[in-house]
Amino acid sequence: MIEIAQTYLGNLTEDSSLAAKVTQARQQATCLDVNLSQSDRNKGRIQTVATSGEAIGIIKNRDWSIGSGDVFRTNSDRLLVIQLQEQQLLVLSFEQPITAPATALVQLGHILGNHHYPITVTHEKIYLQPGANLTILEQTIKQLQIPGLMINHEWRSLDSPNFTPQPHHH
Repeated sequence: MIEIAQTYLGNLTEDSSLAAKVTQARQQATCLDVNLSQSDRNKGRIQTVATSGEAIGIIKNRDWSIGSGDVFRTNSDRLLVIQLQEQQLLVLSFEQPITAPATALVQLGHILGNHHYPITVTHEKIYLQPGANLTILEQTIKQLQIPGLMINHEWRSLDSPNFTPQPHHH
């Protein structure tokens, strides 16, 4: 039988009393843990398996994203703790000072915007979440030959503090 979780209790990293409840539930074996992919964050219905092997169904509104440390109550009054898996991101940054011509920077912006890659800009870096097209995107950017542009890779969870993809609107 599938365990259904649809009552959101909060995030244990932001609520010390909830963190204590999770600790107690783990000691009493009434806590389930799941590892979700980044692509599951915005889904309204998620079917997964707990680390203990139990089938789990998570039901939530699509108007908010699940994050690591989020806690739900299941239909059998157990706690369910969410962890998000890290994913590989392409990281663009510039050596100081930026000497690239404006047209090259506009071309870079066009490539990123035209492909609708979710991006995050923090700490003078651009993080791209390109999925399966990572190699193709990297090659395309390298072909621009932008002076001072550095391309790297990092494994990150997108729900870490101050790390939220920027919305893309038309």
